[in-house]
Amino acid sequence: MKTAVFPGTFDPFTVGHANIVERALPLFDRIVIGVGVNDEKTPAEQAEERAAAIRKLYAGEPRISVVTYDDLTVDLCSREGAAFILRGVRSMKDFEYERDVAALNKRLSGIETILLFSEETLAHISSSAVRELLKYGKDVSEFLPQ
Repeated sequence: MKTAVFPGTFDPFTVGHANIVERALPLFDRIVIGVGVNDEKTPAEQAEERAAAIRKLYAGEPRISVVTYDDLTVDLCSREGAAFILRGVRSMKDFEYERDVAALNKRLSGIETILLFSEETLAHISSSAVRELLKYGKDVSEFLPQ
């Protein structure tokens, strides 16, 4: 069984994230969305609240599971039996960062990272931009999955 972990803080989980998951489903038998706890970030909601919202979104898709974690992504992969890490890339800046992290993860664990490039129409959407819009009371419904 080909399993991938799609890690992130997902604060919030955007239509860009959902698009990566949907496009990756044909590539894997199972995708584990790993909602990470990052001590360097102050999320609007706790990890379990974010995970619950994502679980609700994918309640009808048995190939997707959602977990929270507070250790290394490669350790989550090991627990879940995943041979792949799935990541989305919106820009060259993202690519360079993800390339370096992928090399480190490969060295630590042998786990391959699969990068999917964002759809052009979604590349401008980020969780931080959505949080900023929310801070100023703007409607962000078009940036969040229904």
